[in-house]
Amino acid sequence: MPTSLALPLPAVGAVAASPVTAAGVATLHSAPPSARDSRKHLAGRDGAPSEPTKPRVFFLDVNPLCFRGSQRSLSAFARWLALFFAHVSLRDPVVAVFDGEGGNEYRRRLLPSYKAHRARGVGTGADSRVVDVLRECNVPVVRVHGYEADDVVATLTEQVLQKGYRVVIASPDKDFKQLISDDVQLVMPIPEIGRWSFYTLRHYVAQYKCDPTADLSLRCFMGDEADGVPGIQHLVPGFGRKTAVKLLQKHGSLENLLNTAAIRTVGKDYAQDALTKHADYLRKNYEILSLKRDVNVQLDDSWLSTRNTCNDTSVLSDFIHKFNIEGRS
Repeated sequence: MPTSLALPLPAVGAVAASPVTAAGVATLHSAPPSARDSRKHLAGRDGAPSEPTKPRVFFLDVNPLCFRGSQRSLSAFARWLALFFAHVSLRDPVVAVFDGEGGNEYRRRLLPSYKAHRARGVGTGADSRVVDVLRECNVPVVRVHGYEADDVVATLTEQVLQKGYRVVIASPDKDFKQLISDDVQLVMPIPEIGRWSFYTLRHYVAQYKCDPTADLSLRCFMGDEADGVPGIQHLVPGFGRKTAVKLLQKHGSLENLLNTAAIRTVGKDYAQDALTKHADYLRKNYEILSLKRDVNVQLDDSWLSTRNTCNDTSVLSDFIHKFNIEGRS
């Protein structure tokens, strides 16, 4: 099982990691079994053979790793990448994804406050250096004009799953929680413990007490402060998480809930009133917060090959040394 690397790591900024309970963090430290460990579990109950573990493909959400707090930092990126290669992805395939130029504009047209406080990209100079390092480490780089990295990852995830692989998304961005399933998990950089930590379906259910299929609908009610998306609480202060979870558990999805509320009573007066008066508001939140699965990008089969790691040590050592000398960039 991968172990942590003792490097002084800066906080990851730009896209904040979602809060994780103390109990959640304690369970996040263990990575999925390695290939060697997996072989120990090939025999099922009573010695019957079980299904072999599906191979993994990692998607690396690059932009948020290039920040220390709100400041761009290539040294932050270098240290997180070194940890990622050495103790998370190992030789599994990795695809790096960047935000495309103008990727936020579609959602900003719907809601001007969407990520209004965020820096746009990682800067032209920083971009080229980051891309160079990734390519020298045999990581393909993907960026699609007009789309955020989240949407590109969501689209490619669907394509990878269809080929019989598991997907691990490396990112602190909680937007990806809507994709979690038996075959899709996250690995998140946790500055407080200085390492990457896996976040799975089991962790999600333990933290939120609901299924990830309801994650997007729930966030439409709760909003997303980090992304500048207000929840319904500023319109109906009494409408909180407990009410939203209860209604979604009964009706399954936001759209089913709103359609039902339009023809009959589904809850207490304040909840019923909120659902009928603010249905359009909630649907707009859904459109803003949902990840697109139809980006014009096609998975290249070569991206699924075992990654050649022969350059990792020299490339990353040079990169880290350079920006330790230059300081914050």
